[in-house]
Amino acid sequence: MARYRGAKLRITRRLGDLPGLTSKTSKLTKRPGQHGANQKKLTQYAIRLEEKQKLRFNYGISEKQLMNYIRQAKKIKGATGNILLQLLEMRLDNVIFRLGMAPTIAAARQIVTHKHIVVNGSCVSIPSYQCAPGDNIAIKDSAASKQLVTKNLELPALSNIPQNLEFDKKGLSAKVLGVIDREWIALKLNELFVIEYYSRKI
Repeated sequence: MARYRGAKLRITRRLGDLPGLTSKTSKLTKRPGQHGANQKKLTQYAIRLEEKQKLRFNYGISEKQLMNYIRQAKKIKGATGNILLQLLEMRLDNVIFRLGMAPTIAAARQIVTHKHIVVNGSCVSIPSYQCAPGDNIAIKDSAASKQLVTKNLELPALSNIPQNLEFDKKGLSAKVLGVIDREWIALKLNELFVIEYYSRKI
């Protein structure tokens, strides 16, 4: 399935607050659809499906990408759910978003693909690039790039910069200090349900 390009508030009404998708909030509180107001209790499958959809829409990844991340997380020693979230949080587009250089992950993806970002001295245009501890992230040395990011930094931040990132706002550069802890991930999600959803598929 291709990346979602439809109404974002419709998704947040169904799944809840998704900071990576949009910072806007809807005036409507009911779930979308004709029968959103009087929907019956969700089944166990539907609950797990919704948790999986939260990950997909928040991080802007496809079904195939998410399955690949879960396969990768299962090969690493530790709690699979936490490792999955850490892999997603260490994506370059998400790191740019968490630094406040972009208002959403979709906007951060555009900044990366338009070659405004330099990692360890080399221009990187792949949003799914996996950052590692010790990586140095900077803005391309051009007036247009710096102006774009500076404008985004003036917007109100959604949350504090995580403890695994060090940001020099004046120099427009950052360093990845380590892997993010679970409590710094603002997304309201039960990652165990996501693993259970894919348990029979992978």
